[in-house]
Amino acid sequence: MGAADQRFFDGLRAAHFPPGRNRVPAHITLFHQLPPSSLAELEELVCRIAGDTPPPPAILAGAYSLGTGVAFRVDSPDLLAVRARLADRLAGLLGAQDRGTPRLHVTVQNKAAPAAARTLLAALARDIRPRPLAITGLAVHHYRGGPWERAFSRNFRGRRGAY
Repeated sequence: MGAADQRFFDGLRAAHFPPGRNRVPAHITLFHQLPPSSLAELEELVCRIAGDTPPPPAILAGAYSLGTGVAFRVDSPDLLAVRARLADRLAGLLGAQDRGTPRLHVTVQNKAAPAAARTLLAALARDIRPRPLAITGLAVHHYRGGPWERAFSRNFRGRRGAY
């Protein structure tokens, strides 16, 4: 995400995520798990896609309940198209959770008490209106049993109208 949006969501996560569970910066998950053996192919693919793709337009479309948390819906057909390009090349490596079309979102609270989640959702729903969301690039992380480690990231560099 763009720097201002990243700060906004990281601030919400710092304030509302259970501290022991807030181990990764705010993000929009495109895939949940890919095998480590795919890292070189994934890096080449991400470099190519980021190089020929403009930053995808997106709308932060409102908060919704996760039951024990809260997330913001992200509407971005162009980001879903980027994900589809990746999924097409990685099809044989995708697990069940990653085979379908994702619901793009940014989680700001998870695994909290249901009452706390309802309270946060009510406050956010009252204060947040749909607005543009800056999406600047793609990043790949390694899960290390708790902490996450960035493997690589690439910013979108394509020009508008390049699709």
